[in-house]
Amino acid sequence: MVCSALRRVALARVYLVRKASHVTRGHQHQACGSRPAASKCAVQGTTGGAVELLGKFYPQDDHTNLTRKVLSRVGRNLHNQQHHPLWLIKERVKEHFYKQYVGRFGTPLFSVYDDLSPVVTTWQNFDSLLIPADHPSRKKGDNYYLNRTHMLRAHTSAHQWDLLHAGLDAFLVVGDVYRRDQIDSQHYPVFHQLEAVRLFSKHELFAGVKDGESLQLFEQSSRSAHKQETHTMEAMKLIEFDLKQTLTRLVTHLFGDAGAQDRIGWAFGLGLERLAMILYSIPDIRLFWSEDERFLKQFRVSDINQEVTFQPLSKYPAVINDISFWLPSENYAENDFYDLVRTIGGDLVEKVDLIDKFEHPKTHKTSHCYRITYRHMERTLSQGEVRHVHRALQEAVVQLLGVEGRF
Repeated sequence: MVCSALRRVALARVYLVRKASHVTRGHQHQACGSRPAASKCAVQGTTGGAVELLGKFYPQDDHTNLTRKVLSRVGRNLHNQQHHPLWLIKERVKEHFYKQYVGRFGTPLFSVYDDLSPVVTTWQNFDSLLIPADHPSRKKGDNYYLNRTHMLRAHTSAHQWDLLHAGLDAFLVVGDVYRRDQIDSQHYPVFHQLEAVRLFSKHELFAGVKDGESLQLFEQSSRSAHKQETHTMEAMKLIEFDLKQTLTRLVTHLFGDAGAQDRIGWAFGLGLERLAMILYSIPDIRLFWSEDERFLKQFRVSDINQEVTFQPLSKYPAVINDISFWLPSENYAENDFYDLVRTIGGDLVEKVDLIDKFEHPKTHKTSHCYRITYRHMERTLSQGEVRHVHRALQEAVVQLLGVEGRF
């Protein structure tokens, strides 16, 4: 059923939106070096340095927390690589919106923006969306900052204010987004998001409603720079119905039958990887970054709507190693550890599980033990090869995170 598909992929990230009145691949600055964790700037910023990204330099400060692993992904734009599974999903959604929603002159109602820079200001990513300065979503532990004023976007919503301010009423934004997260087959520090936004004027919203000319978008309440007036119940119900219809049509197309000064509207965001993993039965999110022809050729289809079921590559055996350490007394963030694992181990790391916590009864120090599963997507790993990587990780976690090793 369509509704179960909606729940399954968690499609809707819904909120009212306001409208105002009117490549190259990135590389980290050479100071970071080429050896694994050779410098602290692989995890934290070093004041006085700079990060070069997409042809621009960004001064480092105490907020800089980019890793070489993440920087190497900037500019890849998998969603724009023809016949990549993420490109197929994007094209299918575009086709649906172009056919279903047509403007007054027969042209597509929704415009599409899929090449906007992933580097945004913190104002674009947070303040323009009225996210409070003390909101937990701004934490360094959850985001990738170039410095205090610039970051890699955490969502495509970072472009909403600019596009709405340019006078757009209906648009799709597609792009790579970046978040620090756990390590498993469903999570990756870079993923791709498609966002849709549509606004309605009073006339557009109530045109088909009996006595609609007497209805209003807003109740009689106050507006400030941080909060608009309250929308009327009639407006809310119509917008809710329109959004539900929009999502239902889109999910049916993909899966089969399975706020403003003078506007009101809806917005939703889709994770392209989540959709592709379900539609094409792709089991591991790392596969989207594979350059193996055995993976890529499966998606070279003549029709973007053609059914594709991913045929797994040979299942190479996993190599498992544990790492234990005493946490420092303060400033330990688990996402720092995950980022370090990704920096050292790259895509050899399939998942990381916290398998044990222990607090010493006398010293009250806390120990964590993580189980790291290494598995190459295209060949068999040797224990010796993994041991080399694991030792580099042990050295780096002591040097960069200030922990006390138990290995």
